[in-house]
Amino acid sequence: MLAITDLQTRALVRMQRAQGQASVSFRSRDGGTCLDRLFQEGCAKLRFPRPLGNDDPQAIIINTAGGLTGGDRFGTEVSLAVGAAASVTTQACERIYRSTGADAVVNNRLHLSAGARLAWLPQETILFDGGRLSRTLDVDLADDAELVAVEAVLFGRQAMGEKLRSGHLHDRWRIRRDGRLVFADDLRVEGDIAARLAPQPAMAGGRAMATVLFCGVAPERFLDRARAIIGPGGGASAWNGKFLARLVEETGLALRRRLEPLLILLLGGRSLPKVWQF
Repeated sequence: MLAITDLQTRALVRMQRAQGQASVSFRSRDGGTCLDRLFQEGCAKLRFPRPLGNDDPQAIIINTAGGLTGGDRFGTEVSLAVGAAASVTTQACERIYRSTGADAVVNNRLHLSAGARLAWLPQETILFDGGRLSRTLDVDLADDAELVAVEAVLFGRQAMGEKLRSGHLHDRWRIRRDGRLVFADDLRVEGDIAARLAPQPAMAGGRAMATVLFCGVAPERFLDRARAIIGPGGGASAWNGKFLARLVEETGLALRRRLEPLLILLLGGRSLPKVWQF
């Protein structure tokens, strides 16, 4: 009987990993916006529900793998031509399951041409105990393009009594306008995440947080109403054509109840995608 070497053993137990990549572009036509190009590969799929009334076209990202774990890779690229308008969201909350060591990697790229308007509205990401996620959002904006973007994270499943005793999250944003960096943000938390979030200067033990960014004309007009919506569990600022808000809540439901009116405000009263409704 042949002996099995350590290298052969490692090859035998190598886990299958999910890979997904999707790319979509929109263009303006006859006073509206229509689909231009679509590419989807692996576990990444896009669906396009019929817009209601005067709503912008929607693209819904679907991860057919049902979640991400260590070693999985997923990415989305969205391009809007001159004058196009669209919103992009996810079918449901993304789940980051326990990893055996490697990170789940998510890379998202957005390109907005002159006069384009995009709402980047993925639903919440749920980080399970032992989950590891490295995620980037890279955005290139033309001078007069408008962007509303949100990323929300739930640290553990409160209904299951779960606390994150180990894990890793690195969320990296880079926003450029006409090639010039206008916003850079890095969030990194790892190890005993529950303990790290417990102090008052962090999240005071809260399990849900969100970052919301608006890039466009006169963001200062949102400040008073936004701060009233956010309340004591966060804050908002506006400067140099940007509005930035941070929200912290005890539960995902409480976070959603503040996120929805805040996003509608930044969207100028336009509706959120239907998949956001419970």
